Amino acid sequence: MKVQQPKLEVRKKKIIKVDGLEFKDLNGDGQLDPYEDWRLSSEVRAENLVSLMTVDEKVGMMLIHTRKMGLSQEDKSKTSHGGVLDEAIVEKGENIFAISKIYETTHTIENMHLRHFILRDGWSAAEMAEWVNTINEVCENTRLGIPALIASNSRNEHAEAVFGMNDASGIFSTWPGTLGLAAAAQGEMKQGGDASLISRFADIAKKEWNATGLRKGYMYMADTVTDPRWQRTYGTFGEDPVFIADAIGRLIDGFQGKNVGNSSIAMTTKHFPGGGARENGFDPHYEEGKWNLYPTPGSLENYHLPPFKAAVEHGSSSIMPYYSIPSIKKSVVQQVDGEDIPFEEVGFTFNHYFLNQILRENLGFKGYINSDSGIVNKMAWGVEQLSEAERFAKAINAGTDLVADTNDVENLKTAITKGWISEKRIDEASTRLLAEMFALGIFDDRTYVSPEHAARTVETPRHWEAAYEAHKQSVTVLKNHQETLPLSADKLGVKKLYVEVFHKSPEKAAAYTEQARKDCVDLGHFTLAERYEEADMAVLFLEPKSGDYFSATPGLLELELCEGKTNIALDGSSYVETTLHGIEQVKAIAADIQGRGGKVIMSVNIILPWILDGIEPLCDALLAGYDTFYKAQFEVIAGSSHPVGVLPLTLPASAAVIAVDDNGECLSRNDVPGYDKDLYMPEGLSYAYKDEDGNSYRLGHGLRF
Repeated sequence: MKVQQPKLEVRKKKIIKVDGLEFKDLNGDGQLDPYEDWRLSSEVRAENLVSLMTVDEKVGMMLIHTRKMGLSQEDKSKTSHGGVLDEAIVEKGENIFAISKIYETTHTIENMHLRHFILRDGWSAAEMAEWVNTINEVCENTRLGIPALIASNSRNEHAEAVFGMNDASGIFSTWPGTLGLAAAAQGEMKQGGDASLISRFADIAKKEWNATGLRKGYMYMADTVTDPRWQRTYGTFGEDPVFIADAIGRLIDGFQGKNVGNSSIAMTTKHFPGGGARENGFDPHYEEGKWNLYPTPGSLENYHLPPFKAAVEHGSSSIMPYYSIPSIKKSVVQQVDGEDIPFEEVGFTFNHYFLNQILRENLGFKGYINSDSGIVNKMAWGVEQLSEAERFAKAINAGTDLVADTNDVENLKTAITKGWISEKRIDEASTRLLAEMFALGIFDDRTYVSPEHAARTVETPRHWEAAYEAHKQSVTVLKNHQETLPLSADKLGVKKLYVEVFHKSPEKAAAYTEQARKDCVDLGHFTLAERYEEADMAVLFLEPKSGDYFSATPGLLELELCEGKTNIALDGSSYVETTLHGIEQVKAIAADIQGRGGKVIMSVNIILPWILDGIEPLCDALLAGYDTFYKAQFEVIAGSSHPVGVLPLTLPASAAVIAVDDNGECLSRNDVPGYDKDLYMPEGLSYAYKDEDGNSYRLGHGLRF
């Protein structure tokens, strides 16, 4: 069988010829070493390269760190390569992300030997591609010529940018949020179809990532939502573990494939064994949320593990454990495959049993384990008493192969030189990491990418058209009193429509209102009124916000749409909470228009399972969006697009059904998804919200017209 010569490009080293074929002489010795031979398997090449690496080079290989592009550096004297690379030094503690001292990009590559980087910047595709190329040009010029693998969080969902979630929205084809993808796909399934929308999404997004040179995705969240107060709900696919498993499988198949290959985006599925089982919503990015609770027999195996089982079956290249600790005191014994799980009260990244017995033995995982960011310093839950070097040893000996988001080569090397981590274990981790890089082709013909091709790819019209179609399909009609919708031409006549967006931030509300009104006019279906007093109908978009990604709220996360509400903090003090600015204005608009016989349509952005008892009675029709484009929602309102979406999670009936007692126990089980919470509710109480028309806002609810 004739071998196919890959097209190789070098910028610093030379090409050598052997047996009439071309190879990169990455170590510059003029000979073909096994790791330079693209005819050999990834595993063989990785093992050979590891045998040639120094301890310092292996240490660098096992760390992944955020790098800023030169374009993001305001002081251009602190850049190199024509402004492409950032060469600033940031002292430890200078900002919240400088947990260790941050060195220049070239120094980090050449002297600290890091080869995994997280890109969070949101410049153009061509600019990102040029940055990737320049990073790898510096890498190529090092002793062994080991290239870099660039990772990113998801980039294809429409949302306000959040560090660690969707770092840069709007550059690649822009789809609804992951809850919106779930709403659309489950809506198609309800009508007899399947979740192929998820596959289309992955196929298109993969092309854009590939063209840009982003070859490792910190995505997607396989967590099943079971605690309604969990602030990270918006990055999930909802509460149905069967659907989530299907979606995760399709995402891995589309982005990566069963086996990592030359055109794959290597997927890091997160956050094992599921971050949904929170203690009343508090997240392990801060100390108040460090526990995972399992008070319900079988909840871990039945609700939280199935999506990760699917990730393993579909070949996820890596798995990211969550920061949190499994609580003994606040859980009942959980089982996997009939065996009791011994809970060690340390974060899952440090948890030998969960990583080796459950993930590798029970689920059969063969890839590498990538920690979440900050596990050796800020989020070292359960091992706070250990030094940072000891935490490295604990995590790596438990099974973690790649530690994020750090450049702390000193403490990792200390753990090795003191004998706390064996050479065998370091070699095992390095081999796993390098095998992925070889399989991706970045040692060979995928080291460099074309910025021009990257720009053309992300501008492909059919990509954006498919994304917009998904926005329309995500729209979920929750209530349609007396067939208010659609607002067809015959219903409208000469009637005028008032449009306004409400947000927690008044400034954002004003900017979003301008966009929504523009989208309404562009559709060419409605006559817009400047003031609601002049309107016959109103469409009000409500975009509430609650909580913060990196810090705990004083009390329980607020799920009611409220302004200036007095809440009680955990320490007994009072504080004021607002999730939506302008609530009284919403009520005034609704009362005025309905008082004149008009209709009020509201759309709530479902990034959390909001409690809607203060809003739903005010409107004639109620929609759910999921960071869904306004224009797509107007199309459904107008009837030019039929509603498809369904709720991907259950909305609570009231604050009463998620009440927490003095012992910190929630009335509804925080480890059980909404669709099953009634199995554990007190007699006479039902978890799901029911509107004035009798619609129950459960998983899968969505009206048609």
